[in-house]
Parts: sequence; C-alpha cells; structure tokens
Amino acid sequence: MNSDSYIVPSEQRLLSRFWQSARGFWGGATAPWAWLLTVLLIATVLLQLLTQYSLNFWNRDFFNAVERKDGAELLAQAWRFLPLAAASLALAVFSVWGRMTLQRKWRAWLSNHLYEYWLERDHYVRLRFMPGEHQAPEYRIAEDARLATDLPVDLVLGLFSSLITGITFIGILWKVGGSSTIDLFGLVLTIPGYLVVAVIVYSIIVAAAMVLIGSRLTHVVESNKRAEAELRAIGTHIRESGEGKTLPDNIKDRLAAVSTALRAVIATWLDYCWQLMRLTVVTHSNTLLAPVVGLLLCMPKYVAGTMLLGEVVQAAAAFVVVQGACNWFTDNYIRLADWAASANRVASLLLALDRIDPPDASAA
Repeated sequence: MNSDSYIVPSEQRLLSRFWQSARGFWGGATAPWAWLLTVLLIATVLLQLLTQYSLNFWNRDFFNAVERKDGAELLAQAWRFLPLAAASLALAVFSVWGRMTLQRKWRAWLSNHLYEYWLERDHYVRLRFMPGEHQAPEYRIAEDARLATDLPVDLVLGLFSSLITGITFIGILWKVGGSSTIDLFGLVLTIPGYLVVAVIVYSIIVAAAMVLIGSRLTHVVESNKRAEAELRAIGTHIRESGEGKTLPDNIKDRLAAVSTALRAVIATWLDYCWQLMRLTVVTHSNTLLAPVVGLLLCMPKYVAGTMLLGEVVQAAAAFVVVQGACNWFTDNYIRLADWAASANRVASLLLALDRIDPPDASAA
C-alpha cells in the first residue's frame, strides 16, 4: 500500500482518469451495442437538422402567402406542414429512446466496473487507509456514476447538433439578410452578411457574461455533492448501529454529527442557489431578447421594402437557431459543471483505488 504523501490531483488528471475507465464501454463485449446506438443517434441528429431546415423554408413560404393573402397557397402550405411535423415528432421520440438506451447501458457497464474494482482484493476495506477524496464510495458509484454517464450523452449530441445546425443556418442568415449599409457620421459603411456578424457579436457577449458570473459553479456543485454524500453516510452509519451491524454510538454524538452535516448541506445549497439565480439572469434575458433582436435587425429592410414578411420571419427564426448553436456552451454551462463535479468524484475514487495496489493499477 502506497504511503507516499498525497498530492491533490488536478482537474485535468481527474477527467483523464475518468475517461480512461468510462471509454471502455465502447470496447469489448459491449462495443456492438455502444457503436450501433451512437451511429443511430448521429443519424437522428442529421435527419432532425434536415427537418428543421425544411421547416425554416416553410415559415418563409407560409408568411409570404399571408402577406399576399393567397388562400390557395396557404392551404397548400398547411398540407405541406403535416409531413414535416410528423417527421419532427417521430425523430424526437426516437431520439429519446436512443439517448436513454445508450445512457442506461453505459451506466450499467461503468457501475459494474466500479463495483468490481471496489470489491476486488478487499479494496473496500483497505480504502479507508488511503489518502485522498474518496468518502462515501457507494454514493459515488450509485449517484455520481449515473450523472457522469447520463450528461455526456446529452451534451455531446447537443454540441454536435449545434455545430452542424449553426453552420447550416448561417448560410440562410447570410443569403436572406444580405449586406447592410450604415451612415455613421458621414462615413458610409457596408457590412456584408450583417445578420451573421450581429449574431456572432451577440453570442460572444452572452457567453462572456455566463463565464464571468458562473466561474465558481463547478466548485460549488462539487462541494454540494460532497456534503450530501457525507450526510447520507452518517445516516447509514446510524441505521447500521441501530440494526447491530456496527458498534453503537452515543446518541448525542449522533445528533451532533447529523446537525453538523445538515448545516453543511444547507450552506452549500444556499451558495448553489445564489449561483443559479445569477446565471438565470443571463439565460432568461437571452431567451427573451434573442428573437426580438433578430426581428429588430430585419425591420429596416422590411420597412424599406427590400425584405418580404416571410423573409423577415425566416431570418428571425434562423437568428435564434444560430444564436442557440453559438451559445451551446452558455446554455449548458450548469450541466457541464454538474457533469464535471460528478466525473471528478468518480475519478477521485478510482485514483484512490489505484493507489491501493500500484502494480495492478494499469489493469483496472
């Protein structure tokens, strides 16, 4: 057993150790299911993009018909909408099945791996003598392993979807918006693809605000998880002492331990609450402003008669889509922090187990 002085691992070391074990799901006996589900989910994202792209052009054609008061065309567009809506619904339902199936199978694989590693060669007994952050290992395996496998599936699919959606709809913004000429103190300035420039600048501002306000979020979430795990561990110890599985403690000591742990939980939740409140100011403001900003940017051209109503609606919708794609990081900042905290806790347990039998750590 390694008795060397303990050095707190860096964030990079923790995440690297987590993926060293977690990626094993895509190898060995589980590889066929893992890769089949991965390919199906990628194909679903591509088909959803195609449907969304078609709906964007349907918006243009429908509102152009509204502007012309063309009843026959409106009826034709209504019939055209039905298969697009059906395809969108079917793909959304299939995406839920595929995503949750992949998450369930990955969690089962990783949990089995962690339990086997924890129980082999009496690791679960010897672990208490090891330095490091590995308290309440049963909670880390049951709860943190769940979040550490659930969230990456959602986040990676969302990132992939955002990238291809942003690239596709930037083309629509560039084509529909065209260029804009601004007279600034006698200086005439022409901005090509002004809607694309506007959405990028807007997205950078929102992302910067999110990072600035939420810089402590990962640390706060990890502290909250640690406090919750310690409270549960104390409760488990009290129950086992009552069932005669462990030596009984003095009741005052039990109450003092529970009270201390509970105060720590409430304190971390209060800190977490303040973090979420500040982040909500940014996310909710963005939800309210993005559609309005897209419409306002199109209004000068609509009033001048160089842009039709359908094109205004199409461009505004594309602005929201591209802005959402550019701000994937902003929209998922809280979930990224939650995943990083859970992955770090699983990795801390793995690193502690690695130190019990150093020569065999590579086999784990």
